Amino acid sequence: MATKKTKAATKGAKQIVEENKTTLSFYRNMIVGALGIYFTVTMLFSNITTLSITLSIFFGIIYIGSYQFMKYIAQASYSESGQLLDSGIDLNMEGGIADHVKDLIILTSGVHVLSLISNYFWLLWLLAPLRGGHIIWKQILAPWFFAPAPEQPEMSEKKQRKLEKRMARRH
Repeated sequence: MATKKTKAATKGAKQIVEENKTTLSFYRNMIVGALGIYFTVTMLFSNITTLSITLSIFFGIIYIGSYQFMKYIAQASYSESGQLLDSGIDLNMEGGIADHVKDLIILTSGVHVLSLISNYFWLLWLLAPLRGGHIIWKQILAPWFFAPAPEQPEMSEKKQRKLEKRMARRH
């Protein structure tokens, strides 16, 4: 039985713009939801500490930076007549930088809500730098360190004999 090789379907520019809007909306709602849950529970039970304030400010910076970065790279450009010129980067592309930023938002909002149970859940955020280090190692450093040595061009037999004679004279 013969198998057909099919080409992966490509998205149109308008579809990318619409999916980017949906993705941005989803992650904005995730951020607002996590912040809303955290501050509502914190205000009701008044367990406000310096640690929770400091880490909430830090997480707020992470939320704003991540969301604004995704919004920036997904920004579509239009002509004066309203025609779509550039759809921006596809936020739903697997393995892209947006994928890592989305993971960061998910981790941050999860840690933020889980920290209501115990302050030890703040430590889960240490997974972010570990993941970043893993990505840097896997994508940049390891291929560079373990790259095969460039092959020496083969010498002709004549040059090889000449080199061997020189080496023999030196010793």
